[in-house]
Amino acid sequence: MYRFILRRILLMIPTLFALSIISFIIIQAPPGDFVDSYVARLRAQGDYIEEERIESLRAQYSLDDPMMTRYFRWFGGVLRGNFGVSMNYNQAVTSIILDRLPYSFLITLLSLFLVYLIGIPIGILSAVKQYSAWDYIATTVGFIGLGTPGFLLALLMLWILYSLTGNAAIGLFSTEYLGAPWSWGKVVDLINHLWLPASIVAFTGTASLIRTMRANLLDELEKPYVMVARAKGLKNLTLLFKYPFRIAINPIISMIGWTLPGLITGEMLVSLVLGLPTLAPLFLESLRMEDMYLAGGIVFVLTLFTLVGTLVSDILLAVIDIRIREET
Repeated sequence: MYRFILRRILLMIPTLFALSIISFIIIQAPPGDFVDSYVARLRAQGDYIEEERIESLRAQYSLDDPMMTRYFRWFGGVLRGNFGVSMNYNQAVTSIILDRLPYSFLITLLSLFLVYLIGIPIGILSAVKQYSAWDYIATTVGFIGLGTPGFLLALLMLWILYSLTGNAAIGLFSTEYLGAPWSWGKVVDLINHLWLPASIVAFTGTASLIRTMRANLLDELEKPYVMVARAKGLKNLTLLFKYPFRIAINPIISMIGWTLPGLITGEMLVSLVLGLPTLAPLFLESLRMEDMYLAGGIVFVLTLFTLVGTLVSDILLAVIDIRIREET
């Protein structure tokens, strides 16, 4: 088991390295750079900037160096916990990300919890009560969830809440807690504001999980060993959780690895609509301004979370499935 975990962790290192190269190249793929965007913005405002100042900025941010030279300089800093300095904000990228990362992490983690808390029981019930009214309702909700974009659902929820309460549910804190020091009241206020974005982000993932759980369990319930167990008089509930559920849950556990990236992407879109102080607006602004170190740092952190999610799903599979443990 320990060898299995160690091997998975070691595999994360080259994967993270390769993805960091790809993301760094893609971020810089659009024509121009930060200085070009900065100069264009100043000139649009009627300001004049001297050519010497432009060259000084390029030298300051090493923008004239080859791309791979800049990458290895940046990645060497990442290994030391230094993501560089944001060109747009003129602050350390690490401090900017750490200021907003907890909110993104909370929303994504709560969404993941809701996906599995709601999706697994409904999927089980839908499979056990196949072709019942409950099954049709769950199937309909599942298709609606799969076909509804998160940002559209966020806009719809904003309109509904505004119509009912007269207040726009934007942000993660009430007005009186904005800029206030942390206290128990501020924590409670944060929790009260977290449920809306987490529920919206979780909706699509829950719908997908319901469909997967239902299909896997139905496949197991039709196998001969289930019929033999029933013929021997084993109670339905005991039979369900002793055999079919334990096999059908394996693909669900493995889904954590690719459900997490989907939730992170959904969280970013929903955060933009709801005006949340997460990494999403920061990432969009960094791409718009071609702030490569800030954008690269955010992509690196999100990639790391995705790989950690995959590692967690692999470990959970090894814990619940003896076949995987024996292979290790």
